[in-house]
Amino acid sequence: MTENKAPRKGRVNMSEQVSTHYSKRTTSPFRYDVVGSFLRPDSLKLARQQFAEGAINREELTAVEDQSIIELIHREEKAGLKCVTDGEFRRSWWHLDFFWGLQGVAKTQAAAGYAFHDEVTRAESAQLTGQIGGGQHPFVDHFKFTRSHASQNVEVKQTIPAPAQFLAELQRPENRATTQAIYATDDELIEAIATAYRQVILDLYAVGCRSIQFDDCTWGMLVSAHDGAQPDFAPSDEQLAILKQQYVTVNNLALAELPTDLTVNTHICRGNYHSTWASAGGYDNVADPLFSQENVSAYFLEYDSERAGGFEPLKKVTTDKLVVLGLITSKDGQLEDPETIIDRIHEAGKYVPLDRLCLSTQCGFASTEEGNVLTAQQQWDKIALVKKIATIVWGD
Repeated sequence: MTENKAPRKGRVNMSEQVSTHYSKRTTSPFRYDVVGSFLRPDSLKLARQQFAEGAINREELTAVEDQSIIELIHREEKAGLKCVTDGEFRRSWWHLDFFWGLQGVAKTQAAAGYAFHDEVTRAESAQLTGQIGGGQHPFVDHFKFTRSHASQNVEVKQTIPAPAQFLAELQRPENRATTQAIYATDDELIEAIATAYRQVILDLYAVGCRSIQFDDCTWGMLVSAHDGAQPDFAPSDEQLAILKQQYVTVNNLALAELPTDLTVNTHICRGNYHSTWASAGGYDNVADPLFSQENVSAYFLEYDSERAGGFEPLKKVTTDKLVVLGLITSKDGQLEDPETIIDRIHEAGKYVPLDRLCLSTQCGFASTEEGNVLTAQQQWDKIALVKKIATIVWGD
């Protein structure tokens, strides 16, 4: 990583920085935060394998998941996190498990896995079998369990794939025929997705959820297409413009008329599978409409490598939104130099005021159950580093 290496003039020490006044964050995102997924413990990996082989039943697997999540929550709170998650421990994928929980959706084998820089994933997908519905989604009970085991003064965040991600999945070439058999036009499909999502979101709200995160790789795919990094995904400029508008439209429709005390943020990623990545390119070509039109409260943004480009596109972020800088990589265990990260935060501050900035890892540690290539201790060391740096910069 070579960008923004120049030292910041007039660097302040910790005591000087803490004396500077910044507004205190009381809802997500917090000054130091996490994206959401964590490395699965060995006991959970073993139980999932045993369940797949028929050696244990669903109830026995759930018991292991429950215990693993309780232990994770305790560890998150011990680490000082003000917002915790269930680590996505009940999922195999960060996105597909949610899709499979919707009504009218079936788990299917895909023609091929998702292509990453060094690997290809398992070949699974989601196809429509009927009208999409959001009732009785299993993630609602998942949230209730996590909330019941977290301290009352700690926020519990529910991560779900963005509506745009579901739209993109249904628009995959091998899925398009089954999708169009049920929804003749993209407009009908977009409205159906948004309606189902609103149902899930309102059901989560009804059981106490006040923080939701849309995980969204669609924008990363678009910037990669703009930069020609993916020869197999090469839409025309006209097609790219249509996709941008469809993605922001479906996300905003899902966000329409939600309770005012519900915070919905989004995490924008370029892929995270076994420490590999899927796409590359800066935010320049998607900043409008992503930063200018999407009605979220904050953006968790990947910024741990040159693949994410520079900070200048952040000037498109509207003044009512926050930006969480994902400057600490979750893909390996090497700890970043704190002073370099502090310099980069101040560089971003040229485009978004420091009071509207926060810090996190660039992604979760295990977007799929395979997990990234680092140890559990390195995972927690990364979180400790995020907290240390955020305390130096914001005193919070």
